Amino acid sequence: MPALLLASSSPYRRELLERLQLPFTWQSPSIDESRREGEAAIDLVKRLAEEKARTLAANHPNHLIIGSDQVAALSDGQILGKPHDLPRAQQQLRAASGSSVTFLTGLALLNSSTGKCQVECVPFTVHFRPLSDEQILRYLQREQPFDCAGSFKSEGLGISLFRSTEGEDATSLVGLPLIRLVDMLLNEGVEIP
Repeated sequence: MPALLLASSSPYRRELLERLQLPFTWQSPSIDESRREGEAAIDLVKRLAEEKARTLAANHPNHLIIGSDQVAALSDGQILGKPHDLPRAQQQLRAASGSSVTFLTGLALLNSSTGKCQVECVPFTVHFRPLSDEQILRYLQREQPFDCAGSFKSEGLGISLFRSTEGEDATSLVGLPLIRLVDMLLNEGVEIP
């Protein structure tokens, strides 16, 4: 089996990939993650996932390189990225309050020896409860999810903000859709217990 490389610095993605019990290394790719003018959210995450994998390919021959990227999109099409600070996180959760947010996770698996790259987008929708400003502030002060698209951590206290969820792969909400990744790995002949 070619060596497995996760093109990400995200501790959340590393934790998810560890579930597959496959040996892997990780490295942070350095790319411009800016959205292109007129670029649809689905196209953005697919492009960035593939770019992350391809950026590391030259220095990692004979690897299967996993790239992933995620954005959250409100029903009006507004894209929510990582807030990075409290005021932006408050703004994002106010916008999500009482409505639905679709998380789009781009996933790429690049075989650096053959150049074959599988790329997909896995959607997952979260329906938020109506949230007061006080609830939002309390949540953000406790969990401080400023490095998470949409300003919450579903694997933590953020689950209390939801009314319901829908999608095929709950791990896509955290940023690495494992069900789809297993399909891609199987396509490359990787044996998974």
